[in-house]
Amino acid sequence: MSQTPSALFRVDWCGAGASVQDAGRFGLQRYGVSPAGAMDREALALANALVGNPAGMAAIECPLAGFAGRVEEGRVLVAAAGGGSELSIAGRKLSPFTSDFAERGEIVTLGPARSGVFAYLAFGGGILSPPELGSLSVHRRSGIGGAPLRPGDVLPLGDAPVRARRLSRSPDAPKGPIRIVPGPQDDHAGAAALALLTSSGFTISSQADRMGVRLDGPKVTPAGGHDIVSDGIATGAIQLPGDGRPIVLLRDRQTTGGYPKIATVISADIGRFAQLQQGSAVRFTIVSRAEAIAAARAAADRIDGFAAAMTVANAILDAELLLSLNLIDGVTAGH
Repeated sequence: MSQTPSALFRVDWCGAGASVQDAGRFGLQRYGVSPAGAMDREALALANALVGNPAGMAAIECPLAGFAGRVEEGRVLVAAAGGGSELSIAGRKLSPFTSDFAERGEIVTLGPARSGVFAYLAFGGGILSPPELGSLSVHRRSGIGGAPLRPGDVLPLGDAPVRARRLSRSPDAPKGPIRIVPGPQDDHAGAAALALLTSSGFTISSQADRMGVRLDGPKVTPAGGHDIVSDGIATGAIQLPGDGRPIVLLRDRQTTGGYPKIATVISADIGRFAQLQQGSAVRFTIVSRAEAIAAARAAADRIDGFAAAMTVANAILDAELLLSLNLIDGVTAGH
């Protein structure tokens, strides 16, 4: 049974790549359906935690350019995370990692990305558009999930929580080289190609979108040639095409391909890689399968920890709130 919207939100302006994205579309790759989903799942999860939503609920993904929209009906709790973008409501700038309410007629503005590529605008109660193949994520090339957002689009929203939230501590994130595991065709590429990939510096080229990112730098030529029998592709796979410029495949990737895949970016670092802006330097380092699994578990723990790290923002003390707080902390002399 579909839920009745409690609010409506209208898109006034957005960049060409803005779209609705959630955690992704799963279990359908054997039919050629790309998983799609948020490029940076941790940023999506943080934005959702700030408005009281589950980590993978759909939000607006805004690459680089920013976004503006207005509340047409109801009252909306909004928050943003990712890309270093600043969120404003009716011209009032919100502190980082804080949610707040936008009333009917008020304009919500998300500034351009300053320290990354992708920002996420989340709404308390979530977006109530009907899912397609189990997800609201837009896959632009196939049209599954609908089309990217355009001015004039109106999104139905669910019931917002009664209180705004803020993050009690700054989120931690891994730093350093992007971690990879060799394969699945590292033997076809050869040891020299793998050594070149991990010992050289690359930069993010202008040929980048949700499907993948081509790297500028030394040519990485597979010893066994660049043509193989097409096989399955994982998110983060690093393909070696005929021109020797590696391609890192991301959320909107194809499900099979015929270029050798020398290595794969581990799942915990996909979002971090996706946030690298054009011209940014990137280096790779090899980790073991066990280290990749441990990193994935640590990333899941960080996402799970967002909800626990929330406190009530701009709260008015009332009986319900007072009873929810631990007000005893130490003792005093009494005078």
